[in-house]
Amino acid sequence: MLQIFSDLATWLTFTVFNLDPTTKLADAVHFFIEDTTKIFALLVLMIYVIALVRASLNVERVRDYLAGKNRFVGYFMGSFFGSVTPFCSCSSIPVFLGFTSAGIPVGITMAFLITSPLINEVAILLLISLLGWKFTVIYVVVGMSIGILAGAFLDAIHAERWLQSFAAKALERGQAKTNDNLPNQTPSTSLTLAELHQFAKDEMLEIFARVWKWVIIGVGLGAALHGFVPDGWIETHLGHGQWWSVPAAVLVGIPLYSNATGVIPIMESLIINGLPIGTTLAFCMATVAASFPEFILLKQVMQWRLLMIVFSILLISFTLVGWIFNIISPML
Repeated sequence: MLQIFSDLATWLTFTVFNLDPTTKLADAVHFFIEDTTKIFALLVLMIYVIALVRASLNVERVRDYLAGKNRFVGYFMGSFFGSVTPFCSCSSIPVFLGFTSAGIPVGITMAFLITSPLINEVAILLLISLLGWKFTVIYVVVGMSIGILAGAFLDAIHAERWLQSFAAKALERGQAKTNDNLPNQTPSTSLTLAELHQFAKDEMLEIFARVWKWVIIGVGLGAALHGFVPDGWIETHLGHGQWWSVPAAVLVGIPLYSNATGVIPIMESLIINGLPIGTTLAFCMATVAASFPEFILLKQVMQWRLLMIVFSILLISFTLVGWIFNIISPML
């Protein structure tokens, strides 16, 4: 089925636009058209289908469910819910406050927030088509593990003492309600087929409206890398898996911003141009989960010390992930 998008790109590039197939411009345009149409089609289809499945899942239900769980079960469930709930940095503050207001420990909340931008259903689908199911499974396991371990560490050091005062008070009030066994759960109602369709359509349109520009930017950068970077340049300078290339890729990714969907085309182009998979993953994870916009928003609910601890955890984690993937990729 994906061949349709390649055929469409070929027809538009070489027949409609009449570009010379031997030029870099033609390569870039073909790459841009094929990946843009493919991602947009997958976005519409997958978001709609997943929304149908997730129709009964909302932040309040997730929050209330996690509030009553064992701490270690909570880390896993927080990370799991983060992987199936598409939040970006623009949602981080209301989600954070919603969780803390329910008395959920900071570690479980951060397991959710760290995992959510790294893993979503569209990114998984695209990764399967790009790297295969083995790499995708490992990526999901690694992404959830980062969230779980980071959450456990933050609770172990009592990170709640470094929240901004209003967030700390909200956490205290929420924990007091939980200890008093006060009900948090909002009564759920079953939806009709028409309501399910409307919910899925509205969520699809909302998410598509939020991410389409990042898809355009991500595919555009990927197309530029694919079409105009000299053949062998990336492979010559960064393609030999030097140890320093992974932390360098992480540091380069921090000032940038994208979501997991928009960064996949860039990942594809980097791998095609010879960048090792581990170095590519480290760069993309830093771009998605450790970008400046994310931390500027989180600064409103965290003191500098906690923000720097979270930042350091992510940088170390992404560097280790890059090194590990560079070592194991020849074996897979």
